[in-house]
Amino acid sequence: MAKAQMSLTPPKDKFKLVFLIFLLHGLGTLMPWNMFITAKSYFVDFKLASTNDTSSSISYDGYFLQYLGFASQIPNLIFNWLNIFVHLGGDLTKRIVYSILLELIIFTITIILAILDSSVWPDVFFWITMLSVILLNMANGIYQNTIYGMAATLPVEYTGAVVLGANISGLFATIVSICSSFVFSSYRTSAIYYFITAMLVLLMCFDTYFALPLNKFYRYHEMIRRKDNVRTDQRVPIKIPYGSVFFQAFPQLFNIFFVFFVTLAVFPAVHSDIRPNHTDFFIPDQLFTSITCFLTFNLFAMLGSLATSWVQWPKPKYLWIPVSMRGAFLPLFLFCNYLPKGAQRTLPILITNEWIYWIIAVVMSFSSGYLSSLGMMYAPKTVSPKYQTTAGMFAAAMLITGIFSGILFSFLFPYFVIF
Repeated sequence: MAKAQMSLTPPKDKFKLVFLIFLLHGLGTLMPWNMFITAKSYFVDFKLASTNDTSSSISYDGYFLQYLGFASQIPNLIFNWLNIFVHLGGDLTKRIVYSILLELIIFTITIILAILDSSVWPDVFFWITMLSVILLNMANGIYQNTIYGMAATLPVEYTGAVVLGANISGLFATIVSICSSFVFSSYRTSAIYYFITAMLVLLMCFDTYFALPLNKFYRYHEMIRRKDNVRTDQRVPIKIPYGSVFFQAFPQLFNIFFVFFVTLAVFPAVHSDIRPNHTDFFIPDQLFTSITCFLTFNLFAMLGSLATSWVQWPKPKYLWIPVSMRGAFLPLFLFCNYLPKGAQRTLPILITNEWIYWIIAVVMSFSSGYLSSLGMMYAPKTVSPKYQTTAGMFAAAMLITGIFSGILFSFLFPYFVIF
C-alpha cells in the first residue's frame, strides 16, 4: 500500500534532507585527498624536513605532492573502473560501510604517526605514509564511485550536491588547517586535531547513510530504479551494455575528464609553488600559498559548483567549448612566478603582478567547480533511466582518470621552466 501511494503521489525531499546527506557524502569522498594535500607543511617542513640534511636518495620536499597524488590516484583509478564492472563487496551498503571503516582505520594510523617522533626514520615514515595513502584511496575509490552511482538515480541536482560537497571538502580542509595552525603552536598537535576532524566527518557520513532508507523521497526513487533494472518477469536482471552506455555519455565524460586534467595539472603541485614577486604585497609570505592557492581554489571551486543550482549554461551540446578553453591555464600558470624546489628557473616570468595571478587563479578555480558540476549532472541524463547508475559510475571513473592524468602531467612542469 505504501509503495502504491508513493507511485500515485511522489514524495518530496522535506527540509532537503536527502540533498544534504548527499552533499555530506560528497564532502566525505574527497576528505582523504584534501586532508593530505592541505597538510603539505606538516609533511614537508616537519616530518620529512630532516631528509634535506641527509644523504637520502629521494627528494621528498620538491615532489612530495606529486608523490602523494600518484599514490592516491593509482588505487582510486583502478577501483573506480573496477567497481563499474565488478560488484566489489556485494551490495551498495557493504561497499560504503567497509570503505568508510577502512578509511577510519587509516586515519587512526596517521594520527599515531603524528604522535610518534619519526625524525630518525624519515624514509620509513615516508613509505608508511605512501602505503597508508594507497590503502585509503583503494577504499575511497569504491566509496566515491558508489555514491555517484546512487545520486545518478535521483534528480539531477543530487549529483550536483555530491560535486558541491566535494568542492566544499577542500574549503573545509583548508579552513581547518589554518585554524589548527593558529590554535596550536606545534606541527604535531595541529596535525593530530586536524586528522581527528577528518575522522569525525567520515563518522557522520557513516551514520547518515543508514538514514537514507528511512526517507520516503529516497525510497521512492530507489523503487523506480529497481523497476527499471528488472525485466518484465521480475526475475532476470537486465544485461548492461557497457560499451553503448559509455559512447552515449562520452561527450560529457570527455568534458569531465578534461576539466579535472587541467585542474590537477596545475593544482596543487604547481599552484602551491608560485611565489609573490614583490615583498610589499598585502598578504604576508607565510600565508601567501595558503590564501592564494588552497583557500582561493577551494572557495571558488565550491562557489562554481554551487552556481549550477541556479544557472546551467551552456547546455550539454556546447559544454565542450568552455571546457576546451581551460587548456589556456596550463601556460598561464607556467608564466607566473612558479619556483619549484630544487630547480633553477630559466624561463622568463611574464606575469609579475600578484593581482593578475590571483585573478587567473580565481577564474581557474570557479570554472573548475562550475564546469565539472555541469558535466557530472549532464552525464547520467544522456542515457535511459535504467542505465543512469552505470553512467554515473562512468562519470566518477572519468573524474578520477582526469585527476590522475593531470597529476602525471604536473611532474613535467619543473622541467618546462629550467630549459
